[in-house]
Parts: sequence; C-alpha cells; structure tokens
Amino acid sequence: MADQRVDQDFDRARQRAFLHDMVAAVRRQPNDLVSFHDIRKRMSPEGESYRGLQVVPINQIVGSMDRFQDFDRAFLPRQRHTARRWKSVDKAFYDDVTLPPIQLYQVGDIYFVKDGNHRVSVARQRGGDFIDAEVIEGHIRVPLNASMSPQELLLQVEYAEFLRRTDLDRLRPDHDIRPTALGRYDEIWQQILGHQVWLSAIWHRYATVAEAVTDWYDHIYLPIVRVAADRGVLDRFPSRTDADVYLWVMRHRGELEQRVGQDVGPLAAAEDYASEVAENSNPVHRIVEGTRGLLRRFAPDLTPDPSERAPRPITPDPFPLQPMPYGPAEIEAASRRPEDALAPEPTVSEEHAPDADADADADADADAGNGAHRQQPASNAAAEPAR
Repeated sequence: MADQRVDQDFDRARQRAFLHDMVAAVRRQPNDLVSFHDIRKRMSPEGESYRGLQVVPINQIVGSMDRFQDFDRAFLPRQRHTARRWKSVDKAFYDDVTLPPIQLYQVGDIYFVKDGNHRVSVARQRGGDFIDAEVIEGHIRVPLNASMSPQELLLQVEYAEFLRRTDLDRLRPDHDIRPTALGRYDEIWQQILGHQVWLSAIWHRYATVAEAVTDWYDHIYLPIVRVAADRGVLDRFPSRTDADVYLWVMRHRGELEQRVGQDVGPLAAAEDYASEVAENSNPVHRIVEGTRGLLRRFAPDLTPDPSERAPRPITPDPFPLQPMPYGPAEIEAASRRPEDALAPEPTVSEEHAPDADADADADADADAGNGAHRQQPASNAAAEPAR
C-alpha cells in the first residue's frame, strides 16, 4: 500500500513539474533551479562562516550545486531517473523515519543544496515549510532573495563581485552603477584597470586601484552620465540605466577615435552620442533614412554611400597621450602588483605636453571636456605636477 502511494506521489510531482514548465514557456519566464556554478564563477565570497544546524525556510532554497537540471524552480522532479531516490525518501516520510539534515550553502538570503536535493523535493511536495539543514554561508555585500529571477540574481552577484574588486560602495557610497545585461560589470572593470595604467603613466608612479576607481568615477563616468541626463538620452530608452548609456558612449568613443585618428574625450563622445540619438529619434530623419535605404537597395548608383557623408564635427582631445605600452594581461596584473609594478615608467612626449603659457580658461575647459589633465591626490601631488 505504501509503495503504491509513493508511486502516485512521484507521478503527481512529475505532472506538476510538466505543467509548470508549460506555463513558464507560455509566459516566457524561467522555471529552472539556479545553478550554483553560474553564481560561483561570477563572484568570490569575501569570507565564509559555518552556521551549524539551522531550520531553513524551504521557499528560500532556490538552487543546487549538482542537480539543478533534475528539478524545476519549485524542486519538482523533471527527470525519470530521479524516481528511485525520490521514492525512497518519500517512503521514509510514510514510515516516520528521521532523515539526516541536508547540507546548504547560503548566499544572502538564498540557499543552494549541496546534499539533499531529493529530501527538499519531497518535503516541498508534501507541503513542508521548513527543513533541518547544516549551513555554510558565503559573505557578499549585496542582498539576494528568493523573489528574484535567475537573471536578477546573476546581475546582483556580478554587482557584488564588482564591489569586491573596486570598493566603490565605500569610496563613493552614493554611486548607482546598475547595467541591465550580464557581463557588463566585467567590461567596466577592464576600463577601470586601463584607467589605472593611464594614471600610472601620467603620474610616473603606480596608481592604486582605489585611486583609479575614484578618478574614473569622478572624471569619466559621472561626466558622461550627466551629459546623457541633460540631453535626455534615457527618455529614448526608458528600460535602460545610466550604466548602460555609459557603456554605449564608451563604445561610441572608440568608433570616433578610429574615425578622427586620435583620442576623443569622454564629454565630446557623450555629446556626439546624444546628438546621434536625437537625430535618430526625429521622425523626419527616420523617414529620410528609410527612403535612402530603399534607394540604396534598388538604385545603388544614385545614392551616396553613408560612409561618404560629412560626419558631425568632433572636438578631439587637445592633449592626446601616447599609446599605452601595456596589453590586457599587463592591465589585469597591474591591479595585483606592488608600486614598482609598472616599470619602466611611461612618459608623455614633449610634443603632446600642454603649453605652459596657455590661457587658464582654455585649460579649464579642456579639463572638463576630456579629462586629460588629472591632478594627483593631495598626498602625492608633490611627486609629479599635474599634466
């Protein structure tokens, strides 16, 4: 009799899992357990603590270390091969057998199963709210909770790793850098490392990560974001964020630099990008471009190539630096080296140095427009005059 009930329980659980998958497909929503490997490869905990035996809410267990493909988001069994183990656990409940605690890894307010996936599945199928568990906690700086989608959890984990690397939450507590796509924090981090090498070049000494982060935030990120806000760029993209716009501008900046053949400051790039967005948002411009597209398709000889049109004038950086002598590997290594890591120290050639007799107002405008002049922190200013 017990075996028959166990078989029925497993069949019902499998049917519910199938229905959940169907509903999720119709709604285009994920119904998967979160893979701990996807979490772990995106962040390194800042420390771990053994929490011992605890009573854990089952609905806060959102993922698994090894069996995330065998169960859905509600820990219902998806695979037929789980039947034997699942039924044996279910039978233990009927026989009133006490099972050992499961093992969980906690990150924020969510848990991942290290051992005991079938016990969680059966307990949830039987309507249980809590389960005994032995818990190890990994410490991160951002909140995680079970109401987040897998995409939101991964974004939040990438943000936690970004904060661990940069300390931006401590250096600039009011920051709000929240890109909407995965992988973008790594892109920003690489830009900060490149900025660290750039500062080391103009200061003739090793710039620390903290110095690079604050200088990048104050003189590159914020100016771009302010231009975008003043020009209403996000009005055109209401579902995106300032961080998204910053990354678009930086990519646009690279395209401009290829076109003009020298460095373009962040403000100039932001202004040009905002102008391009405004042009593309104009209904008349869209009609004209659509007409040109049709002409290029059906009468290519009568339509000039888009690359031959006169581009918008760009104000280039009046004080371009020499090309950086370091590649991606050196930039990554620089964040972990001592102060003598960047040797020999790169210098700025005389032909690129600013005129000492230049008008003070012009210098101030250049500083605001491209960030080429960067004063060292007060404690180190005596070591190298501002460029």
